[in-house]
Amino acid sequence: MSLSVVILAAGQGKRMYSDLPKVLHKVGAKSMLQHVLDTVQALQADQCIVVYGHGGEQVLSASYTRDGLEWVEQTEQLGTGHAVAQAAPLLRQDGIVLILYGDVPLLRADTLNPILASARQGALGVLTAQLDKPDGYGRIVRDAAQQVLRIVEDKDASPAEKAIGEINTGILALSADRLCEWIGQLNNDNAQGEYYLTDIIEMAVAANVRVDAHIAPDPMEIQGINNRRQLAEVERYYQRRQAAELLLQGVTLRDPDRIDIRGTLKVGRDVCIDINAVFEGEVTLGDGVSIEPNCIIRNSRIGPGCLIHANSVIEDAELAARVEVGPFARLRPGTRLAAQAKIGNFVETKNALIGAGSKVNHLSYIGDTDVGTAVNIGAGTITCNYDGAN
Repeated sequence: MSLSVVILAAGQGKRMYSDLPKVLHKVGAKSMLQHVLDTVQALQADQCIVVYGHGGEQVLSASYTRDGLEWVEQTEQLGTGHAVAQAAPLLRQDGIVLILYGDVPLLRADTLNPILASARQGALGVLTAQLDKPDGYGRIVRDAAQQVLRIVEDKDASPAEKAIGEINTGILALSADRLCEWIGQLNNDNAQGEYYLTDIIEMAVAANVRVDAHIAPDPMEIQGINNRRQLAEVERYYQRRQAAELLLQGVTLRDPDRIDIRGTLKVGRDVCIDINAVFEGEVTLGDGVSIEPNCIIRNSRIGPGCLIHANSVIEDAELAARVEVGPFARLRPGTRLAAQAKIGNFVETKNALIGAGSKVNHLSYIGDTDVGTAVNIGAGTITCNYDGAN
């Protein structure tokens, strides 16, 4: 049974007060839409359709060239049901469909598997969450036997329904043929004048199709982003989740709330990271590496036993074993430090090879240079490939 995924990414995001389409705002240096596409990839979906709208050219040009990705435009913002209807003609009819949202970036594949299992068994799988403050969300209405009856949107809810804490995430899965049938029956007779995708819940109940509501284990996974405050909250949650994974891998974090991973960080054993470290792109830390406060490391490999002193910046560099850098050092692209080399305070290097055991202890610029082994370069030294004009 095939799996098709429809990602709704047409929202304008007015409350972001930005010229950038909402789904292109970043969490952990990766766009929200890219996070969702990563989840789709983890699910090994057979088909993925992105419904875009506002800022479509920017969204389309954002380098989403993955296999099986299809695009369809929603020219009018008439609700989630209308958005899915734009994708319906493209859907494969031999399997199930999962509906996701481009502004909900933190969902894990494991959280989605239960509703996919329900859909494969012929039911309508719905992902819900339990919130202490459910204001603004559609509520899950159940009968006395706890079976799902319908979803009522917040603006259409009665006072009794507003008191319900279980909310609709909008994420659901069902057979493609039923989705296409029910989408065609939606109407916009509601306070918003929109076509609600969630109205198919009542259609399923009326057709005696089982509705399985699965509660997400962590409400933050289903957090949608509509403004900068929510974006900041999701960013912090994402970073805490990354930090928790590092701790479980045996990394010592002096303060797990003060680390930022904006890419992929691979670590060895007995790594220690002090506060306010920022890792960008692809970074590898070997066994026994120690990172002092306020360092930025981007697209670099740090060998075993290296010590990076405070306030150092390392970009596109490669450090062999037991290298010492900083404090206040800057390693620019093309820097390669051999074993036990030392770069001291207020030293900048670029496109430089520093040999084993060599030292540039302070106040120097070493560019476009190969330095041999056991060399000691004194303060104030400048080497560069520059003649004053070129």
